[in-house]
Amino acid sequence: MTDQPDLTLSVSTYIDAPPERVWQVLTQRQEEWWCPAPWTIEIIEQDWRPGGRCAMLMRGPDGEEVPQDGVFLEVVPGKRFISTDAFTAGWQPAGPFMVGVWEIEPEGEGTRYTGSARHWSQEARDQHSDMGFEAGWGAVAAQLKALCETT
Repeated sequence: MTDQPDLTLSVSTYIDAPPERVWQVLTQRQEEWWCPAPWTIEIIEQDWRPGGRCAMLMRGPDGEEVPQDGVFLEVVPGKRFISTDAFTAGWQPAGPFMVGVWEIEPEGEGTRYTGSARHWSQEARDQHSDMGFEAGWGAVAAQLKALCETT
């Protein structure tokens, strides 16, 4: 047993589509769901393997640009992928903010999607929460759900 505080934030939603479809949209159509609209994302590189580069550029409606560069820690096709910004390609240490976990599992006739952010400290968790984690990741989950259910 540990006295560690819960440093995870997460969102979950039921998607009325089979896991195969959800996984395809989750991994092959990220530019369509990854950021809450009106933000957009440009995929720089997605090397879908542990240690592979995971790099994107988020763009805001007022011209803001937020680069995201990290590595995949785990990729289990059809189930989950996990990435972090604690390293960049080649395992170069970076200023860590979080470990992101995107998971799907069969539920009834559809799929349960869960997106989680695990943080190194309570301060980082609170900062992410204050940045609008619930609204932002909730909007992203809704966008993913809509794509999967209409595709």
